[in-house]
Amino acid sequence: MLFNSLNYAVFLPIVFALFWLSKDKWRVWILLIASYIFYMSWKPAFILLIIGLTVANYYLAFAIAGVPDQKGKKKWLTVSVVGNLLTLAFFKYAYFFNDTLSAILKSCGQPATKLPFDIVLPLGISFFVFEFIHYTTDVYRGHQPIRSFPAFALFASFFPTQIAGPIKRFQDFIPQFLAPAKLTVKSFDNGISLILLGLFKKVLIADNLSFFVQGGFSQPELFSGLDLWIFAYAFAFQIYFDFSGYTDVARGSAMLFGYKVPINFNLPYLAANIAEFWHRWHISLSTWLRDYLFIPLGGSRVSKLLNYRNLILTMTLGGLWHGAAMHFLVWGLYHGLLLVGHKLFQAGKDSQPALKNIIDSSMGKFASVLLTFHAVVIGWVFFRAETSTIALEMLKRMFTLSPALDNGEKVSMLLTHINYPLIYPTIFLILPVLAVMHYLSGLVSGIDLNKKVPRFCKIGYAFALMFLILVFSPDKSPRFIYFQF
Repeated sequence: MLFNSLNYAVFLPIVFALFWLSKDKWRVWILLIASYIFYMSWKPAFILLIIGLTVANYYLAFAIAGVPDQKGKKKWLTVSVVGNLLTLAFFKYAYFFNDTLSAILKSCGQPATKLPFDIVLPLGISFFVFEFIHYTTDVYRGHQPIRSFPAFALFASFFPTQIAGPIKRFQDFIPQFLAPAKLTVKSFDNGISLILLGLFKKVLIADNLSFFVQGGFSQPELFSGLDLWIFAYAFAFQIYFDFSGYTDVARGSAMLFGYKVPINFNLPYLAANIAEFWHRWHISLSTWLRDYLFIPLGGSRVSKLLNYRNLILTMTLGGLWHGAAMHFLVWGLYHGLLLVGHKLFQAGKDSQPALKNIIDSSMGKFASVLLTFHAVVIGWVFFRAETSTIALEMLKRMFTLSPALDNGEKVSMLLTHINYPLIYPTIFLILPVLAVMHYLSGLVSGIDLNKKVPRFCKIGYAFALMFLILVFSPDKSPRFIYFQF
């Protein structure tokens, strides 16, 4: 059941009605049952996995909290972390490890290995496993475990965030379940607006761009370096609008039940350096990697060399979290090296006042944003390409001044699946408009616009978005990109 499907359009209002028509004591149970139904709509058998992990981590947290000595606590925490990671590794990385082993054996003249069974990756496993690890680790650090099993089970399975996050923190989320839920006009309006905005980003922008991007990345040898830069830019916007669109629908759906989930994006392509980019992009993942991987490794409290090692290791493993493939690992390593380069540059800049003044000027900041954006775009080539070899070949062509090929055949190939040929120029025209709207919304965040904007304007806005979604949506809407992770 996808957010951009008719099934979800029917499912959400039914759950909404049942939730608000029931008494407070039944609402957590209604959402929990709805969340399990939502998960079973994909493959019913995998409900046993999420329930099994929920039960195991629920009791492991009490085992950790119940042991008086640190050694005993660490033992139970190790059981939890290793158990969760082994579950994730089995489903997500078994083929990767097997293929790597086969390649090594072949190079030694030995026959390749083959798994005796097929493995299907459960949806959302990377996200709820990270939530379980966060929970038991924080209990180990001194937080009290959750006594209400339904509330804990709902924390892990809450359907708006179940498949692709944002990765929640139980300290922020559980109190919302335990307090009486309240539906306000503001939360309802904001929820519907976010859902429609998310679908607008996904269906109108990301889905139409996906066909354009697929054409370039599937046959990069047909295109010049300039063409490939256009495809790379297009993918940068595709993945942003796809994932931020998903997050908007998730946050909007949660608001309809009176709950808040974390913001995951804050205009990442306006970051002035790569460290700032990771404070703005997939915020719930980057903060998780910081708190549960980078800091336990020593963080910045160690020597410079070890600090750089920690950055590279954290980002490389973060890349591998996205998928069991070498190009994801290279993408993570690339960002780790960028962060190390940023640290080195900052140290040099601070010792050169003249250089610091230039970089901190308006033109310097603009150049920094432009440079950071292009550094991220280069990374997206590794992320999107099928293999690292293809990514390197694309980058080689992107940095080669080769003549453009004849556009006639390419345009006909790339515009096959869209409803209207002018959709692409339209998309690129509205991108700066959306950026300005986002920026202005931050400036007026302290104002209750719900009281300022007439209701007929809100209704008009909603109908305008629905009209655009229906008219400009492609014939077949692809799945959200982060569903595969």
